[in-house]
Amino acid sequence: MSVKIINSNTMEWKDAGDSYHTGTKVKVLRDDKDGKTIILKIPKGFVMGEHFHLKNEQHFVLKGQYKIGEDVYTQGTYQLIHAKRTHGPFSSDNGAEILVIWH
Repeated sequence: MSVKIINSNTMEWKDAGDSYHTGTKVKVLRDDKDGKTIILKIPKGFVMGEHFHLKNEQHFVLKGQYKIGEDVYTQGTYQLIHAKRTHGPFSSDNGAEILVIWH
């Protein structure tokens, strides 16, 4: 088993794609058969509807805050969302950076 070390500070932010709110950026830390790990940078005014994933999803708020419905998640907050569980809608008034892990 090899060790993979990445310094995310040296990575460029990339557009997150069409499934995300305009202006959302991403740094992909891992994307393989076992899962995916990203840092998601959501902009002010971010919105995303309810959805689900086939794998467990973990969130850890690095900066800023976001909401799921009326619940507010601030810097340092961790959340585990089990596979196939509908979650959302998401929103952020002022933006955030979130470590997201699917496994």
